[in-house]
Amino acid sequence: MKDVEGKVAFITGGASGAGFGMASAFSKAGMKVVIADVRQDRLDKAMTQLDPSSVHPVRLDVTNRQDFARAADEAERVFGKVHLVCNNAGINLFVPVEDVTYNDWDWVLGVNLGGVVNGVTTFIPRLRKHGEGGHIVNTASMAGFLPSSAAVTYTAAKFGVRGLTEALRYSLYQYNIGVSVFCPGLINSGIYESEKMRPPELASPSSEKNQKAMAFVPELNATAGMAPEEVGERVLAGIRRNQLYIFSHGEFREELQDLFDEVLESLPTDKGPEIRLQFEQRRREGLKKARIAANQIN
Repeated sequence: MKDVEGKVAFITGGASGAGFGMASAFSKAGMKVVIADVRQDRLDKAMTQLDPSSVHPVRLDVTNRQDFARAADEAERVFGKVHLVCNNAGINLFVPVEDVTYNDWDWVLGVNLGGVVNGVTTFIPRLRKHGEGGHIVNTASMAGFLPSSAAVTYTAAKFGVRGLTEALRYSLYQYNIGVSVFCPGLINSGIYESEKMRPPELASPSSEKNQKAMAFVPELNATAGMAPEEVGERVLAGIRRNQLYIFSHGEFREELQDLFDEVLESLPTDKGPEIRLQFEQRRREGLKKARIAANQIN
């Protein structure tokens, strides 16, 4: 999607943080944008800073599939066919794994991974139907590569988003649909307010611990976090280049190199039986063809 002017974007978690930055960048680039968010107060605030002629707000709980279909219908009714889908909504939980409850798992996985599943399942048929191609961006995190012992549930969800997105990349190119996984570092966002979005039915004794653990985050985000508008511009650039991986922060290069070196050093050096090697070679050749094709779509 090098030419985005006049296209329609749908962004979950679009009223603050990275989602707001995407909305701002896309709107300035000439797109029509639907920002979806579970919090009406954030939608109201965002609309005071965005152009109402090109941005439309919609209330959406990404864990509710009927809600997602309704929001998609509204987007198409207001602006027409959607071409760019950004599954960006997310929450965090900074609680030691020994204190994590089933409700915590259901909440974090439901939003951070299930919300992405619901987004792609809602919109892929719509993108295929209009036949004009498009792009999907799923927000993971650097935690999708670099695990955090302080946020095990979050890490698990973001690894899942990364795997899902990579598989989608090699499934959807045949429909001229590009796919990217966005892996940001520290952003000036409101993710520290995650507990305000926890549904009552998923209440947990860990909620108070989570709020205390994130008490330092507001100041950190404000002083060291990347501005949402800059994040949005970097995501837009990645979409235009049809990148599989979109990184907003460059300070993780050495850490990733160490990780990949450890992976390679851990592989056995002996070769398997010929019949297995032949199977893996066929699989490898098929993936290579898909990767080349996916990289070449417009």
